[in-house]
Amino acid sequence: MEWRVDLKVALIHDWLTGMRGGEKCLEVLSEIYPEADLYTLFIFKEKVSERIKRLNIKTSFLQGIPGLKRFYRYFLPFFPMAIESFNLKEYDLVISISHCVAKGIIPMPDTLHLSYCLTPMRYIWDMEQDYFGGKKGLKRLLLTPLLNYLRMWDVSSSQRVDEFFAISQHVQQRIKKYYRRDSTLIYPPVDCDFFTPSYDSSSKGDFFLMVAALAPYKRVDLAIEAFNRSGQRLLIIGDGPLLPSLKKRVKKNVELLGWLKDEEVREYYRRCQALVFPGEEDFGIVPLEAQACGRPVIAYGRGGVLETVIPYPQKGATGIFFNSLTPESIIEAVSLFERVANHFDQEGIRKNALRFDKKRFKDEISNSIWKRYESFKR
Repeated sequence: MEWRVDLKVALIHDWLTGMRGGEKCLEVLSEIYPEADLYTLFIFKEKVSERIKRLNIKTSFLQGIPGLKRFYRYFLPFFPMAIESFNLKEYDLVISISHCVAKGIIPMPDTLHLSYCLTPMRYIWDMEQDYFGGKKGLKRLLLTPLLNYLRMWDVSSSQRVDEFFAISQHVQQRIKKYYRRDSTLIYPPVDCDFFTPSYDSSSKGDFFLMVAALAPYKRVDLAIEAFNRSGQRLLIIGDGPLLPSLKKRVKKNVELLGWLKDEEVREYYRRCQALVFPGEEDFGIVPLEAQACGRPVIAYGRGGVLETVIPYPQKGATGIFFNSLTPESIIEAVSLFERVANHFDQEGIRKNALRFDKKRFKDEISNSIWKRYESFKR
């Protein structure tokens, strides 16, 4: 397909502070539209890929606030105002990659706005307790009207989207529930050319692995408690606001490695016994990266993993589910894995991940955007 040379495209992303699943979707879209302008609330350039940095990046008034890197989460009340401040008059096509406010941009009447929805805002809907459940007194009193405002804004701004694309069936259901909108399912990309298995059996380690942002809903605390009790070795790759508190909880068999480069993460994927994934994710790129490296997944059986992991004892199993968010459930699942580890086939596990490969995503989203744009112009 050939895009019009004069077609003006804008990509919108909430904020850019690292390279996780949403940023990797943005990276592929920047390959499809290399001349696009990128709008984002703020960016920490040292944390993003070279491809993203090559785009013409435009940030909001939040970018210049002193102490932003440390305290940006506290500016949530200003995010709707900041995203609405962007002037998008010159664009034919606007594509937002949204997990917070990006889909709330104000497009012109003759501009097509498509939103690749990573999730409706978790912290104001079904995960409010995970993020704010511990707030009491004055903080709780101030928080209640803020969350009510954000819910109203989130629903009303969803009407500015011409069509939603959802990253999973799980997210499709949430879009339907909170926005009363239908959506088109397009699974995110996994770079299976980069994430590949090791065929050196002597390189396998004696450890289990977690790769996660250290945020409340990832439930890193549960994994730490489980492995503290079992004494088995757990390595955790990731950074985030919970790092100081988690450091105080780990025993010698649990190591916090911080955030590592993709090449280093890949080596840990290849060498681990299995990936441990205790959070409920809307999709979850990490379990697929591990599977692309031929490694099985031990996951909480809710959310996106139901669409990406084939559970034991099914034929072609690529992982094991546990069904209760307790350390005991994780311990039992790890014990089961050790008993049936020979059941998991490296090539079979990788084959499952290939269903979500980057090329498939690129083709699907390009075709969908093109068809929607043609229909919009007619």
